[in-house]
Amino acid sequence: MNFEEFTASLAERAPRADFLTPLAALWWDAKGDWNKAHGLVDGLETTDGMAVHAYLHRKEGSASNADYWYHRAGRNFRRPTLDAEWTALVEALLPGAEKL
Repeated sequence: MNFEEFTASLAERAPRADFLTPLAALWWDAKGDWNKAHGLVDGLETTDGMAVHAYLHRKEGSASNADYWYHRAGRNFRRPTLDAEWTALVEALLPGAEKL
């Protein structure tokens, strides 16, 4: 699956069953369901999960919480804009992509 196919899947009612949890969270975020997206990664203790968790708190406007999760993820995933960060995370999480 590529980025265009992923964004086209947003027309569906639910994310594909084979999406990894962080990717499914970004799918729900794009659909406007921050709470569902956050619920998926809230307890996920993986680098990918923590990076998405950080992004979601940044989007929420909770900078200190976002910074905590960026730190826990071990790298700075923040991008200049939320859209750029969302795109970078999705592209990194698609099957066959290089891991975050």
